[in-house]
Amino acid sequence: MSAAALAKIAPKAAARRLSPRLVAGSAIVGLLIAMALVSLVWTPASPTRMMIAQKLKAPLDVGLLGTDQFGRDVLSILMVGAQNSLSVAALAVALGTIGGTLVGVSAAACRGRVEDLLMRACDVIFAFPPIVSAMMLGALLGPGRLTAIAAIAVFMVPVFARVTRSTALQIWSRDYILAARGAGKGTIGITFAHVLPNIASQIIVQVTIQLGLAILTEAGLSFLGLGAPPPTPSWGRMLADAQVQMVAAPWLAIVPGTTIALAVLGLNLLGDGLRDLLDPRRTLGK
Repeated sequence: MSAAALAKIAPKAAARRLSPRLVAGSAIVGLLIAMALVSLVWTPASPTRMMIAQKLKAPLDVGLLGTDQFGRDVLSILMVGAQNSLSVAALAVALGTIGGTLVGVSAAACRGRVEDLLMRACDVIFAFPPIVSAMMLGALLGPGRLTAIAAIAVFMVPVFARVTRSTALQIWSRDYILAARGAGKGTIGITFAHVLPNIASQIIVQVTIQLGLAILTEAGLSFLGLGAPPPTPSWGRMLADAQVQMVAAPWLAIVPGTTIALAVLGLNLLGDGLRDLLDPRRTLGK
């Protein structure tokens, strides 16, 4: 193909790969991260300050999003809650990614009994949902951020192990892996030099998707009282506190519920957009 033809195709391919899903997902996730960062230095009011005389005020009557049953500013709680929800999800997914990737590439490289043992162990872990894992860990460690992070991270390990193993097995069957073996490279050297770089894009996409699941799981754990203890703001605890006020103050449930839904939607859109961007088979598209 001539240089002129490539010059005509490249802008179209780049525009196609920069999909609306990637732009929308990046915008939503960027907004939530910005809200969490801003809350580190500024909030409209203290999220723990109670003003009983101002309790259950509707949005715009007192503050942008009103107040809760204790007179606390809902927007401030939402902003600070973003710190907890995003940080717990990010730490849990990071730990799960590291552990799952190590298990997956080890299974793909060793094969045989080692592979069977590792993957059966992942199957056993995967059989316990993070809520159940958090309950067991909570009995040992007590409820808190550490319990939520550990429960979600343990659940993420088999997820990433399966994805990593399946993609790594495809790489191990390539001709350049045979050439590397012929050149005298060992299993560990091939794994770090050839396998991990070639599966990095799939891992990145999986990370963004699992972050959405981790945020949803953290909210569920906080809703059940297994997350960060009060008075630490959390989106899940906001929903739990709003249960008894659904009729008198429906915004107390609508605000955190919508925020959680937007976070999950944004991360899933971002993951789909990154898949389009990082997959070379989609470069030229249809």
